[in-house]
Amino acid sequence: MTSTPTTGRGTYQVRTFGCQMNVHDSERLAGLLETAGYTPAPESADVERGDVDVIVFNTCAVRENADRRLYGHLGMLRPAKRRNPNLQIAVGGCLAQKDRSTITDRAPWVDVVFGTHNIHSLPVLLDRARHERDAQVEILESLEVFPSTLPTKRESAAAGWVSISVGCNNTCTFCIVPSLRGKEKDRRPGDILAEVQHLVDTGAIEVTLLGQNVNSYGVEFGDRGAFAKLLRACGEIDGLERIRFTSPHPAMFTDDVIDAMAETPTVMPQLHMPLQSGSDRILKAMRRSYRSAKFLRILDSVRERIPHAAITTDIIVGFPGETEDDFQRTLDVVEASRFSSAFTFQYSPRPGTPAADMEDQVPKEVVQDRYERLTALQDRISAEENQRLIGTEVEVIIGDGEGTRDQQTHRLSGRSRDNRLVHVGIPAGLSEADMPRPGDAVTARVTAAAPFYLVADSGVTPADAGHASAPTGASSGEPAGEFRIRRTRSGDAWQARLTAADDSCSTGGCGTGPAPAGPVGLGMPSVRAPQQGREQGVK
Repeated sequence: MTSTPTTGRGTYQVRTFGCQMNVHDSERLAGLLETAGYTPAPESADVERGDVDVIVFNTCAVRENADRRLYGHLGMLRPAKRRNPNLQIAVGGCLAQKDRSTITDRAPWVDVVFGTHNIHSLPVLLDRARHERDAQVEILESLEVFPSTLPTKRESAAAGWVSISVGCNNTCTFCIVPSLRGKEKDRRPGDILAEVQHLVDTGAIEVTLLGQNVNSYGVEFGDRGAFAKLLRACGEIDGLERIRFTSPHPAMFTDDVIDAMAETPTVMPQLHMPLQSGSDRILKAMRRSYRSAKFLRILDSVRERIPHAAITTDIIVGFPGETEDDFQRTLDVVEASRFSSAFTFQYSPRPGTPAADMEDQVPKEVVQDRYERLTALQDRISAEENQRLIGTEVEVIIGDGEGTRDQQTHRLSGRSRDNRLVHVGIPAGLSEADMPRPGDAVTARVTAAAPFYLVADSGVTPADAGHASAPTGASSGEPAGEFRIRRTRSGDAWQARLTAADDSCSTGGCGTGPAPAGPVGLGMPSVRAPQQGREQGVK
C-alpha cells in the first residue's frame, strides 16, 4: 500500500538503526506520517534551525552500544528541543520495546515511545503527546496490525521489501530479537503475492522477501513446503525480474527450497546462510540446531544446483567459552565455504539473553585478535572469488547512491544478479539523455576486482584513458569493449519521481517529493560493510 497524504502537518525525519527489518519498518513509518499529512524534510534540513518538526528513531537492540548510541543522539537533540518546544521526538523499534519508560526517564524531552508491535500508532501518539503536553509510552506485547498492511514510502523505485512473517520461534542464546519481536506470525500467501504484484505495478523489478527465518514460513498454518511454493509463485509474476530472500536458518533449509531456487529463473543466484560458528560445541551452546557438517552439505547442494551462486554469511567471534580450537574450526569452515562476503561480529552480551550470564566470557583482547584473523581470511577469500569473475559478463541494476565515489571515478554503481556491488565505467561522450538511470540495467564485462566490489570498465576504450580508472587495490584485466543499456520500468518510475519532485519545488512545495537520494544502510549482506561490522548477529 502506498501513502496518500492529507493536509500539511509539518516535516519529518526517520533515522534507522539496525537490520533490514528495521529499514522495512521505517518505510512503513514514513508512509504513516505522510498519510497523516507530514512531509519529508529536505536533505538540507537543519534541526537546530527548526526545519524539522518530527524526528523518529527506529532503533535496534542487538548491538552492545545500542543504548549508548540512541542516548547520544537524543542528548544532541536536547538543545534543539529547548529552542523549539514544538519539535517532537519519537523512539520506536526493538530498543523501545525493551527499555519502555526507561527512555523517557533518561531523556524526558522525548515525546513518544512505541514498540515493535504498534508502529501503526505513531501518528495518534504524536497527536496525543502534542495535545496533552506529556510523553506517550505505548508498548504492546503482541502484534496488533501486520506491518505490511500499513501505508509505505519506499526509498527505491526499483526494489522493494515484502515481509512474509514477523517474529521468531527459535531460542538462540545470544539473540534478544524473539523476546522483542515475538513468536513467528506468517502472512497468508495471497496477501504476500498481492503486495508483490502491487510493487511490480508501481515500477519495482526486484523484491526481497523478509522474515526472521524466511524458510520456516508456513509453520503457523501447517505447511512445511510453503516457502518453496511461495518462491515459485513469485516467479510467475509478470514483470518481476529479481527475487531475493533473507534470512534462512540452516536447520530448516530443505531440498525443496533449493529446487525452487534452481528452477525459478527470477530467483537470484545468491544465498545468505548464517553460520555463526564452525565449532559444533559452540553451536550447541548457542542453541543453533545444526552442526558444521550439515551446514557444509547445504552449501554443496546449493552449488550443485546453482553453480555460480554467491553465498554470504554471519559469524560471531568470541562467544562465551570459545577456545582457540573452537575458533580454528570456524576458520576451517570459512575456508571450505568460500563465502563471497561475511558479516563478522564480535560477541557482545545483551541483558536478557542466556549467553549474557554464561561463564567463561572471552577477554576483549582475545576477541579482537580472533576477529582480525577471521576478517583477514575472509578478505582474502572474497578477493579470490571476485578475481575469478574478471572477464565474465554481468547485468547490473543501477542503484541510487550505491557508489560514494562515482562522480570522481566517472562510474555508476549497482548490484549484479548475485548481489555483488559493481562499479560500471561510463563511456566518454555518452550524452546525458542516454545515461542509465537508477533502476535501469547495464550489461558489461568485469575488468577488475577487489575484495568488496567488482569493476566493469569494458565500455571504456583506450581512447578514454583517464576517464575511468580502477580503484587502488583492484586486480585488473583487459577491457572487453562491451557496454549495453536496457531501459526498465523502474528507471521510468525513478524518472517520474524526479519529475514530481521538480514540479513540487517549482510550485513552492519542495520537500514533498521522494526521499533524498543517498546511500541506505540496509543491514543486508553487502560487499563492503560486513568486514567492518562488530555487532552480534541476530540469525
